[in-house]
Amino acid sequence: MSLNAMSKDHPKFSELPLDPSHPPHSAWGLWGMDDELGTLNHLTSERTTEAAKEIKSGTRIGLNWALEQMDFAGDFRQVMKHEIIELGKNMNIGILTETKDDRITFNTQTSSQWDGLRHWGFDDGRFYNGLTQEEILGNKTSKLGIHGKSFSHARQAQTNENSAWAKQGIVGRGVLIDFVSYAARKGIKYDPLDYYAIKLETVKEIAEECNVQFQAGDIILLRTGFTAAFAPAALTTKQALMAKSPFQYPGMESTFEVLAFLWDTKIAAVAGDCPGFEAWPPSEQAMHQILLSGFGMPIGELFDLEELAKECEKQKRWTFFFTSQVLNVKGGIASPPNAIAIL
Repeated sequence: MSLNAMSKDHPKFSELPLDPSHPPHSAWGLWGMDDELGTLNHLTSERTTEAAKEIKSGTRIGLNWALEQMDFAGDFRQVMKHEIIELGKNMNIGILTETKDDRITFNTQTSSQWDGLRHWGFDDGRFYNGLTQEEILGNKTSKLGIHGKSFSHARQAQTNENSAWAKQGIVGRGVLIDFVSYAARKGIKYDPLDYYAIKLETVKEIAEECNVQFQAGDIILLRTGFTAAFAPAALTTKQALMAKSPFQYPGMESTFEVLAFLWDTKIAAVAGDCPGFEAWPPSEQAMHQILLSGFGMPIGELFDLEELAKECEKQKRWTFFFTSQVLNVKGGIASPPNAIAIL
């Protein structure tokens, strides 16, 4: 049985949870209680093949914000540290007579990143498909780590698929929702370093103007202008921004309507150029927990979407082939995306 056949039984958001003992709006068990891919199950081989048809000009654009760009991250996260270390003079290694290494230490959430399914659980301490905080902190399992795993042996035999976060990446059709350009056209004034909630109807209007119809397996990228405004800002501005309680930034309006849209449309993953896909603080319902631990949907943050926006405008098309290869870290919480858009 193919994943396409299985997806015919995809329940509506209004039908979640599938079991009353599971957290509200969670989809645990839809792909089996041993599943670790969540909505990445929508990225079938057929959809990847179809997404490859988006490559027309061959233009390649990296979407990783530089690791050093987040040069101030408040008191609870360290910024990147880069050291160059001399191992020793005349230390013969291969044909080299002098060898130097470099060492990079960074928090996986201080630049472009995917939030993995271990990042934010429900208030009762449960994560996607029932993994508990106790199990994570006790290192009792690597389940839900960003290294991912293949499908269970039983399902792998049924589907002949072998998808995993690190093994085969997050690959499919990307869709850019360029709110920055839309706001400029419509005369909407907002501060990309402050709170601003983008409504679902606005996202749909942008998509319609760009002749985009959302498809199952799409990877949505939302441009708010945060990274472009943060990078050149004065240190005092960054300090004031991080000192706010709560921290405030633009993003998608956090409502049940948005959650229903993402789930019912079978979106595979969401990402933005802001610190969280949803505007913060949340307006109606914090989406992080439901997306990550309820749906099993990866959330991308602090992506660099500036060059992509320029190229999409130049080519007058806002869909593209998207590929992302995460770090292969067993039990990892998050990872740089190593993402590329190919038009």
